[in-house]
Amino acid sequence: MVDGFFTIRRLTAVLCVAPLMVLNACKAAPDASVSNALALAPVAEATTAKLASAVIATAPAKDEKATGPAAKMPPVIGDILETGTLIVISKGSQNMHVFRDGALWDSSPVSTGKRGKETPSGVFPILQKKVFHRSNLYSNAPMPHMQRLTWDGIAIHAGRLPGYPASHGCIRLPSGFAKALFQQTSHETTAVVVVDQAVHSQEHARQVALRMPLPIARTDGSGGLIQNPEPELVQFADALPPVEEEKPTAQTLPTRLAQSGEIIQLAAATSAGAAEDHWSKMVAQHPDLKTMNKAVIAATVNGQKVYRLRVGGDQARAACDAIKAGGGACFPVS
Repeated sequence: MVDGFFTIRRLTAVLCVAPLMVLNACKAAPDASVSNALALAPVAEATTAKLASAVIATAPAKDEKATGPAAKMPPVIGDILETGTLIVISKGSQNMHVFRDGALWDSSPVSTGKRGKETPSGVFPILQKKVFHRSNLYSNAPMPHMQRLTWDGIAIHAGRLPGYPASHGCIRLPSGFAKALFQQTSHETTAVVVVDQAVHSQEHARQVALRMPLPIARTDGSGGLIQNPEPELVQFADALPPVEEEKPTAQTLPTRLAQSGEIIQLAAATSAGAAEDHWSKMVAQHPDLKTMNKAVIAATVNGQKVYRLRVGGDQARAACDAIKAGGGACFPVS
């Protein structure tokens, strides 16, 4: 009975120590009380060791972190300009320039994030591509030809272009341009540069992109990037082509437009030069606009100066319908 009594006490001591071993499984070694108790329990030592090893094998490490998508760095801009696709998006002028193997492939108006939902600036890779995608953040909204830039919801996709920043952070494109761009990009050979400043030409876009610093990969398991500040224009102004002074001409006077009958608006640009560039592109795509009167009218909207590109003529609304049917931005004014 005495031997049985002490055997029971030894087993009880071991079973009482087992929880302590579990609690201390992430420490370098068990404390002295655990070692002493094990010394008093030679009969159950093997059983306890098996229990402890099983618990330790399944317990998370003390410094284990939650895993998520791995951070993906964008390609180096200089390399992509030689062989690859470089996309430069200007929030200041609401346009996009796309370079393919160093040459301008095409350009397009865009609509970036509105106030409070601004599109982030920086250098991004293409993380994911889907011909048809729906937003899981904004009422299942369609995002055709989606190209994801960040894991928290920023992407390039087809959408409405009212002529000013209007999205929830994504970069909207005309549907035809979004489809064509989708076919030009890949995960490994595409870099996307988003800048705050206005970009007035393809050479301006190229120089701005080359001077953008690459981001730093986050190490918190979020798969995100830490973007470096955009260089100020003054830091490399000498390397940029001069921007033409914004001077009104007889063709841009609103009094001439007022005599045109139907009036439509094609864009609300951040400079007269950007409005003129958009006009040239629209005329190339829709030659019938050449027969109509055009005006670039300065205005202030929500405290920001914009330049409205408006067109007037007897067939202006019909031209607007054709532009919208092709995925472009346009709306009737009168």
